[in-house]
Amino acid sequence: MTHISVATPVRPRTTTARSVRHKDPAVSGRLPLLVLFLPPALLLFTIFVILPMGEAAWYSLYKWDGYGLPTQFVGMRNFEVLFKNSAFLTALKNNGLIIVVSIAIQIPLAIWLSMMLAHRIAGVVLFRLIFFLPYVLAEVAAGLIWRFVYDGDYGLFASIAHLVGVETPYVLADKDLAMYAVLAVIVWKYFGFHMMLFIAGLQSLDKSVLEAAEIDGASGWQRFRYITLPLLGSTVRLSVFFAVVGSLQLFDLIMPLTGGGPFNATQTMVTFLFNFGVTRMQVGLGSAVGVVLFVICITLAFGYKRIFMRHD
Repeated sequence: MTHISVATPVRPRTTTARSVRHKDPAVSGRLPLLVLFLPPALLLFTIFVILPMGEAAWYSLYKWDGYGLPTQFVGMRNFEVLFKNSAFLTALKNNGLIIVVSIAIQIPLAIWLSMMLAHRIAGVVLFRLIFFLPYVLAEVAAGLIWRFVYDGDYGLFASIAHLVGVETPYVLADKDLAMYAVLAVIVWKYFGFHMMLFIAGLQSLDKSVLEAAEIDGASGWQRFRYITLPLLGSTVRLSVFFAVVGSLQLFDLIMPLTGGGPFNATQTMVTFLFNFGVTRMQVGLGSAVGVVLFVICITLAFGYKRIFMRHD
């Protein structure tokens, strides 16, 4: 007895997938929205982001005071002058110091406080508000307040020194102490933001895991080290990213506090750009600072995301 089998033609999978993809209602439904909203967004991004960056890169190749058209082409001379300038090297060092302090002091302080304030206990909302208020305060206002606090004649430090009977410290006038005073204000100003990030992360954790570890006899430090901190990994990485990028762009807190002084001791890259590029009308040099800052920010942002946040 002979069995006759009829072969069923098989369509190529790529053709089927392609036809399904073209007929996907979700894609066809999003197309009018993309056509409607994408061109205006791209136009605004080009006008306010791409073009200024291109102009800054172009102006950095000229010696230009901002009047008329740039005509005196100097090539990479502005960058050479920049990296031989002691004030700019100080600004680079200060930005690095701010990053280190933000990661080594500010974020651990925020984690410690968030561990205490993440629980729903009486009065916890008030303490969260108190610690978060410095972040809500405008940077210029915070700088002016702390300038008065540090004032050696009429400020809070001067009053405490008079009460104790010691010599009044002029912190912001001392080039060896001014940067440390600025770092203290930075930690005070921004740790509340990171604290709220960690509180949100802690409240989203699975409490049953911590309860099981406690039943098994794990100490508080062991629960934090081996359970809480690993589960907060994505929040910690995001907090570090915000701290690094914010440290590189720090400007409006330092200007009312020290203005970059004394003797350029508290300059950052952005305050250097303003003081040497805008105030002194050295637009070519200031544009070179902007290019250097842009390259550093882009390199750190993409490198950090690729290395540490690739799974987030």
